[in-house]
Amino acid sequence: MSRVLVIRHGALGDIVLSFPAMAAIRAQHPDAEITLLTTRLYAPLLAASPWFDRIAVDIRPDWWDFSGLLRLHRQLRGFAMVYDLQTSGRSTRYFTLAGRPPWSGTAPGCAFPDAPNRATLHTRERLEQQLRLAGIRHLPVPDLSWLAAPVPDLPRHYAVLVPGAAPHRPEKRFPAEKFREIVAALDMPAVVVGTAGETPLAKTIGGIDLTGRTDFAQLASVLRGAALAIGNDTGPMHLAAALGVPCISLFSAASAPALTAPRYPDGGWPVILRAPNLRDLPVAQVLAALP
Repeated sequence: MSRVLVIRHGALGDIVLSFPAMAAIRAQHPDAEITLLTTRLYAPLLAASPWFDRIAVDIRPDWWDFSGLLRLHRQLRGFAMVYDLQTSGRSTRYFTLAGRPPWSGTAPGCAFPDAPNRATLHTRERLEQQLRLAGIRHLPVPDLSWLAAPVPDLPRHYAVLVPGAAPHRPEKRFPAEKFREIVAALDMPAVVVGTAGETPLAKTIGGIDLTGRTDFAQLASVLRGAALAIGNDTGPMHLAAALGVPCISLFSAASAPALTAPRYPDGGWPVILRAPNLRDLPVAQVLAALP
């Protein structure tokens, strides 16, 4: 049995945008043993998917950590094909540590290098191009039925609000007070999702507070049942779009939606609303975009 390695670390939005590529690699190598090298945070999520036979956790050792590098060296060896979907400076250096196997990515001298225009492409198209150059011609619509778990009882018809973002990126957040105005204007209950650290936002916004109460699979189940999702440029909005939920994604100048916006299962684009500073984005503009 041939052995294939896929490298993808995260963050959540990047993981979700990689779902079609992961499904395509599985379809290309139906009889291979496919290993995913990822970070500890995303190992349980992707272990539940149908795309990988084994999950290896990358501890990302420092370059002076000899024992860590030796462990990583062992994790990277013995593969007939490697797809580096991360293509970071770190993962590119893994090419040499792996013994220079057949490799798809950006490592100098690799067998299947991506094209120079990759920096101008959205993540989805960039991965599609990378895999096409490695002989994979089609990105399928991935089956995400595996991504589900029981959740608390919710109303039959509801909207999901995603008011958070990475703690070190506050400029990516639409103000909680404006989310509260949206809740007041909706004709359905609102469910607020996010991490436990975003519970103060949920208290300001109102609605049904699920912050800190869902793992990835439970979050997917909450989103799957929603009539729409409204939120910032953050991982749960990528998951909502990947599940086919109608989305309104809010972007400040801190992000480039042409490169990183959530995408629907067929590659379609959600509604994108953008303002240099999200404090200046009118609530009326968001409400006007409601489906």
